[in-house]
Amino acid sequence: MGLRNPYFCFNIDAVKKEEFKKILIIQTAFLGDVILATPLVEKLRKHYPKAQIDFLVKKGNESLLNNNPILTNVLVFEKKNKLKNLFKIISSIRANNYDLLVNLHRFGSSGIISFLSGAKYKIGFDKNPFAFCYTQKVSHTIGDNTHEVTRNLSLIEALTDNKPERPKLYYSKEDEQKVLPYKNTPYLCIAPASVWFTKQFPEDQWVELIKKINDRYKIYLLGGPGDSALCDAIIRKSETKNIESLAGKLSLLQSCALMKNAVLNYVNDSGPLHLASSVNANVCAIFCSTVPSFGFGPLSEFSRVVQSDAGLSCRPCNLHGYKACPQGHFMCAKSIQVKQLLEVLSEVEKLKA
Repeated sequence: MGLRNPYFCFNIDAVKKEEFKKILIIQTAFLGDVILATPLVEKLRKHYPKAQIDFLVKKGNESLLNNNPILTNVLVFEKKNKLKNLFKIISSIRANNYDLLVNLHRFGSSGIISFLSGAKYKIGFDKNPFAFCYTQKVSHTIGDNTHEVTRNLSLIEALTDNKPERPKLYYSKEDEQKVLPYKNTPYLCIAPASVWFTKQFPEDQWVELIKKINDRYKIYLLGGPGDSALCDAIIRKSETKNIESLAGKLSLLQSCALMKNAVLNYVNDSGPLHLASSVNANVCAIFCSTVPSFGFGPLSEFSRVVQSDAGLSCRPCNLHGYKACPQGHFMCAKSIQVKQLLEVLSEVEKLKA
């Protein structure tokens, strides 16, 4: 799973002999990026069991790391009033006197934090504009079928090992109790929304899927408060009684607890895909404008990817997706057949039989 690192800027054998006392991991990007950084937490604990391990995220993502027994502190970078809060978080980090800083974020703000952190050793990707400050920098290439988790783990491979490690989130007993009433019958979860329109399976196709599933399972629609309107529209159009919207009603970790025991979770190439990976939940991931070769596919033991087989020359159009299809036809999503999604459900049913 490891990547060979072409940059060695210090005597790695000497560093291996060090017992790091304080380690900081930085990932201040999106929800999914934080989840895909959690394998480093697991790996570092195995190799440095006595170290204090802290994690810096942007405000809004800190709840993902609730209950993590490995982390001592979760630091939060508020990106509003960015300059003021940037120097505030740098001050906090400098006061902690970290031995090792591992920066997974590839953009300037985290590079400045790393540069001014005062950490003894700093490791990060060479794409960061402040990579010159790293003690060790690692190449980062998208599009070659390498998973982002593998890329992330390559940052610490020389200090640990090259064995694979799964993303892992920790929901609490209270989270489990919250969703227990929803588990009294076999169920499916569908997370229909995405921040990016071109990553989102179309509303009418979700409705078609639900109608064909009919009453075989209870269906829960998952999402944040901003996804309620979409979920309500899907329920209304599906004319199915055995469906309920939980959009805005569950926390991220409560959603994990529910997804864990679903017969199958249908997700877009978005945050819920990585929530499923973090608890090894059965998942069918739908890729519209993006492609799995970017390295953000599902990692659960039962993971299936559904995508268009139309051979579109315009796909992929972007790493992250767009607010609208640049070509105006959105065929990367519309050409996906609902029967492809049903085939995945049939497959998981046969495995459970």
